[in-house]
Amino acid sequence: QGVPGVAPSLIGVGAAAVHFQVSTGRMPAKETGPEQPRKPVTLHPGQIRALAAYIESLGGGPMIPSQADVNPAAGKFSLGQQLFVADCAQCHNFVGAGGALTYGKFAPPLTKSTPTQIFEAMLTGPEAMPVFNNTTITPQQKRDIIAYVTQARSQPNPGGFSLGRVGPVTEGLVAFLGLLLFMVLAALWITAKHGKTHE
Repeated sequence: QGVPGVAPSLIGVGAAAVHFQVSTGRMPAKETGPEQPRKPVTLHPGQIRALAAYIESLGGGPMIPSQADVNPAAGKFSLGQQLFVADCAQCHNFVGAGGALTYGKFAPPLTKSTPTQIFEAMLTGPEAMPVFNNTTITPQQKRDIIAYVTQARSQPNPGGFSLGRVGPVTEGLVAFLGLLLFMVLAALWITAKHGKTHE
């Protein structure tokens, strides 16, 4: 039933929400906070499914998707990329590297997420993430997004150094700092040369 100010009620959240939170190590929580980070999993898969089944028995909710529901091979990379850019990239970055949000929250990187966990996150909307039910984003579109996320991890970076693959912000920052360092060294060299000439 939850504890006000500490933890929400689990009645009606469904097996998928429990499976996501526990299989990613976010639960059981070590301490309360605005966002639970991914941690090593403390329960084995059988225990996780048993716990999810118990919570589901209390009030129903979204079920754990089957392997056929989350199969990346059943999705289309190009459509998944379009959907990801439209619905997910604002928080998770264009390649799923994650990013900071407001009030101490953050969108986690998707580099370690399994297809089942990605599907469950869209279905249940954990923490700061909105819920994308099967009417908002259809199961096939979810498979397309999963196909894009899982394939984008293994794609080589054609630009050389990836710099975290978080887009032009880091590239611009590195270029700015490099230019600033060059200007400082040039100023020091000119000053030293001028001092020797003056002597």
